[in-house]
Amino acid sequence: MIRFDTERDFAEALMALPMPDLEAISAASERQATLTKPAGSLGRLEEIAVFMAGWQGTAQPAIRKASVAVLAGNHGVAARGVSAFPPEVTAQMVANFRAGGAAINQLAIAGGASLSVVALDLDKPTGDISCEAAMSADECLAALSAGSATVTPDTDLLIVGEMGIGNTTPAAALCLQAFGGSAADWCGRGSGVEEAGIARKVAAVESAVALHDRYCTSPFETLRRLGGREIAAMAGAILAARMQRVPVLLDGFICCAAIAPLVAAQQGFAAHCLAGHCSAEQAHARLLEQFGLAPLLQLGMRLGEGSGAAVALPIVRAALAAHNGMATFAEAAVAQAL
Repeated sequence: MIRFDTERDFAEALMALPMPDLEAISAASERQATLTKPAGSLGRLEEIAVFMAGWQGTAQPAIRKASVAVLAGNHGVAARGVSAFPPEVTAQMVANFRAGGAAINQLAIAGGASLSVVALDLDKPTGDISCEAAMSADECLAALSAGSATVTPDTDLLIVGEMGIGNTTPAAALCLQAFGGSAADWCGRGSGVEEAGIARKVAAVESAVALHDRYCTSPFETLRRLGGREIAAMAGAILAARMQRVPVLLDGFICCAAIAPLVAAQQGFAAHCLAGHCSAEQAHARLLEQFGLAPLLQLGMRLGEGSGAAVALPIVRAALAAHNGMATFAEAAVAQAL
């Protein structure tokens, strides 16, 4: 298990990111060229298969275990009326996840993925980021390590989801701090707030970034000051996945915002990630542009929980099924293109 016991552990991991296996990428590409189809005719399915090969280090990658980890935390800034739901819904939804009654439960089953739920000090909301830091250094390290622990040695593909009333506000603050623009660029309806709620969210994000900007000198400090426990946990999980060469299927705006400080600081951080979908949260498309990732799906979803990525999981499975199971031209005795 990878732990982040100090800020230095986190910083050193971010500076020593493993890269994909170029020999496996070459071998997978060569296999694609021999399969019984016109070159490029399976479009992005071909790209996905080669991507997976690079991170698994084999010409014929497989998904034996896909894991969905849902991280949950509460936010002090929720008291400012930035969500359509009260904070107690976080704990209620965690109970629903554990009882099997949420959308992500059904979507994980449909995609053939395991599901774990990690609740992070739900009785202790983070600090209100508009007037104080979200977490102490120790709290942030604990959250990062909790996320990291969800990446087990047998994981072939990771999806991280979240539950946290009010968490689109810290997500917007992280994106503003990482990539600039205005607070309004990064603030959307989230759980369904009305125009007045969006205005409160914009004000909170502006106050938070104005307060913390000069202290956000590293990805760790940015997560600590502007994030939240479940947000830091998602960042820890995605970083741990990179360290173990496990590909990640990213979910929506909050999941992507969790790694915005890491992407801004370390070019290529998201190289082990596929964007499962582009959500209806208005800033998600802008964030994926910053990451250089094109989503697999665009279905107007904005639930969170890892739901959009879970819907995209069967596409990844289909890509590998075609890549591994198709006959080559030689095997099928089919003439190749002239």
